Amino acid sequence: MAMSDPLGDMLTRIRNGQRVGKSKVTAPASRLRSNVLDVLKREGFIRDFRTQEQSPGISELEIELKYNEGQPVINEIARVSTPGRRVYSKIKELPRYYNGLGITILSTPRGVMSDQEARAANVGGEVLCRVF
Repeated sequence: MAMSDPLGDMLTRIRNGQRVGKSKVTAPASRLRSNVLDVLKREGFIRDFRTQEQSPGISELEIELKYNEGQPVINEIARVSTPGRRVYSKIKELPRYYNGLGITILSTPRGVMSDQEARAANVGGEVLCRVF
């Protein structure tokens, strides 16, 4: 069966994996998911991720979750823009999430980036998710 929201599925896998204390979770690979994971790694929310070839033409992402003193680093991860309701934001109208402690991940014309990187580049775009 086709998945209607692949990015939301990956975020749910990360959320559920951290709730039960897993060290790694897997998700089907795509370029958008890899870009979002790259932002999460740069910002320090996950330890690492890598792409594994399952069979010719089918890849899977293995995501290493990060914990601090036994507690998950990610307290909250939520999808903002969904397939049924796309949310776009100008960079001047993008609010700070948890007063700057959390990040918002945007898909911009210059690629997928965090809200801080988007403010530095002065570009807005689709609000993909929020992480705290």
